[in-house]
Amino acid sequence: MSIGFSIAPRAPAIDPAVLAAFEGVPTPIASDNMARLFAGGTGLRPYHDGTPLLGVALTVRTRPGDNLMVHKAIDLAEPGDVIVIDAGGELTNSILGEIMTTLAAKKGIAGFVVDGAVRDTDSMATRPFAVYARGVTHRGPYKDGPGEINGLISVGGMPVRPGDIVIGDADGVLAIPRDEAAAIAALCHAQMEREKVILASIADGTVDRSWVDATLAARGFKP
Repeated sequence: MSIGFSIAPRAPAIDPAVLAAFEGVPTPIASDNMARLFAGGTGLRPYHDGTPLLGVALTVRTRPGDNLMVHKAIDLAEPGDVIVIDAGGELTNSILGEIMTTLAAKKGIAGFVVDGAVRDTDSMATRPFAVYARGVTHRGPYKDGPGEINGLISVGGMPVRPGDIVIGDADGVLAIPRDEAAAIAALCHAQMEREKVILASIADGTVDRSWVDATLAARGFKP
């Protein structure tokens, strides 16, 4: 698919209560309640201090190794946005580093997700500003374009649309479709409550493991 220069309008604002419902929701719980169909940005890892990420996607598609439209996205971004960048997974040139992350943090941007490379990771590692990326290289970017802002992109095999909710933690990063977010949040909190009960039963020695043999029997296993 060819790429040109374009900037589409922002996605409509999301209900703050729906966004807040994902505070404290781990990515594995969200993944479980999205039928485990979304890769969640396979190959992307955190380069910051581990502070969880939560925000709303502002998407960028750029040619590999070029960050001109990422700079424009920083200028357009609003507090709470996560700038999600489809750079084709290319690791030859970095897309951003210390200066861009410092500027974005100053603006109140929630973080970056980069399907590509970053640099200046020593400075990122001690800061709470979230940066997820596919890899690292010291080689700097081009600033020629082209690039597109606020379109459908793919990051590590994960589709991301403008306005999707983005969460991230030590297990990775996940984009939650905005139209399904409220329902997914409810399912997540229900699972978290169930898991609290399971962990408590492990702690007090009452955990019921009969389901394992029952499942094996249902699958035709005979000891």
